[in-house]
Amino acid sequence: MSGTTTAAARPRRRASGAGAGASRWVVLVVLCVSLLLVALDATVLHVAVPAVAEDLKPGAVELLWIVDVYPLVCASLLILFGTLGDRVGRRRVLLCGYGLFGVASAVAALAQTAEMLILARALLGVGGAMIMPATLSILRQVFPDRRERALAIGIWSAVAAVGAAVGPLLGGFLLEHFWWGAVFLVNIPLMLVSLPVGRMLLPESRGDRDGPWDVTGALMAAGGLFGAVLGVKRLGGGAAMASPFTVLPLLAGAALLLLFVRRQRRLAHPLVDLRMFRRPAFSTSVGCIVLAMLALVGLELIAAQYLQLVLGLSPLQTGLRLLPLTIAAMAAGLAGARMLRRFGPRRMVCFGFCLTAAAVLTLTAMGGTDDAPLLLSGFVLLGFGLETTLFGAYESMLSEAPAEQAGGAAAIGETSYQLGAGIGIALLGSVMNAAYAPGLRSVPGVPQHASDRAGHSLGEAYDIAGGLGGSAGAALRRAARDSFVHGLHVTLLVSAVLLLLGAVMALRLPRVMNCAESPAAVELPAPREVADPRVTA
Repeated sequence: MSGTTTAAARPRRRASGAGAGASRWVVLVVLCVSLLLVALDATVLHVAVPAVAEDLKPGAVELLWIVDVYPLVCASLLILFGTLGDRVGRRRVLLCGYGLFGVASAVAALAQTAEMLILARALLGVGGAMIMPATLSILRQVFPDRRERALAIGIWSAVAAVGAAVGPLLGGFLLEHFWWGAVFLVNIPLMLVSLPVGRMLLPESRGDRDGPWDVTGALMAAGGLFGAVLGVKRLGGGAAMASPFTVLPLLAGAALLLLFVRRQRRLAHPLVDLRMFRRPAFSTSVGCIVLAMLALVGLELIAAQYLQLVLGLSPLQTGLRLLPLTIAAMAAGLAGARMLRRFGPRRMVCFGFCLTAAAVLTLTAMGGTDDAPLLLSGFVLLGFGLETTLFGAYESMLSEAPAEQAGGAAAIGETSYQLGAGIGIALLGSVMNAAYAPGLRSVPGVPQHASDRAGHSLGEAYDIAGGLGGSAGAALRRAARDSFVHGLHVTLLVSAVLLLLGAVMALRLPRVMNCAESPAAVELPAPREVADPRVTA
């Protein structure tokens, strides 16, 4: 492809520019800081929601948008900004994302109304969509050797796990000492440092620049993903499938995505080269990411409810109980490169899925009383298995994509991650509700209308039981707890089946880690090797 030649010919003209003398490992540190901020912002607001609700007095719909607009906008724009970076420069898009993220953080911290906070969170989502795919595509550029790239991706994924876990803990600490806006202000000094450092150290790179950038296709992808993710999130939040506010976004999103695919197949210079999906390793890796996230997010949500509502743990105690899952995920990310070289993508991803399924089946022994050793072992296996799966899938997907399509490939991977998470909440949440509600239909001494309301959620059942009081309230509380544990067991079994299907899917991945790049995947030299006229093969 002509973009390969262009990409290979440009480095010498940029040798004296940004990033020319930077070690690729220093570049990795800068990229990891970028990722840490985005991952933190996805979860740091969760513990601040009660304080935001008390201060800004948002309605129920406004509060939902305050929480959901960031991941919704971010997921919708990943393909747009990932492919834009391939055209205009990945570092340029990343630095613009830094600036927007910092400005939006200041607006969010000082917001005086719910509408202003929603707007600021949407702008944070735009900034996050500019940053996320750029970090992966630049990482692919500066690590042309697949062995080193595997180690870099392992560190990158470990940082992502740290950010997601530290977010609620950092938010809780800031809320204890400051007001809720402090959870956003923490981004500003880091962005003020990241902007000049990134401009000095990060290398610029572009992909295939033949033909015009498909603006219409980019907007179709953004609109389609927005509708699809919004519909899936509504289903995950318990909205009725027949509701027009659920059906219409899903139908509109699906229609736009189908039109986007048809358009890309007709164009001589498509926004996203869909031929990548003809490569079994690429398409299988994307499917594995979706299945892994589908299992993880739904389980984490239900596990947090189990720890707090069934076992009666505080939010801080719940976070500490889930911490071993994050530590195990970090360990898997750091060990991933060595595992990949030794076992190859097929066995590594299969092993990760099977280990995660074993962890899920182990957790079916959870009951109405606390069993700390069981939870510890289950969460450790769960974290290690899922991160092993995600690491192997991400590395295979990124290595299979041509270098000139790195931004688009990274955006596809991140979009798969977000879609898998949304579908997981919707699917496993539906399974949980279907298994939970029947146990509350006929509780002795409890009126039918109260039983029906208690079937909505365990938290609502506890509130109704408190209002009833006496033996009827105690019976309803006991029945709700037992039904929730039963629903948890059913959900875990469904998750185990999905994970085993993922293990079967992973059999299509390559048996060994091929460290020789194909001609279509020629890389830009790493920054300190820019003067070398050779093209890495």
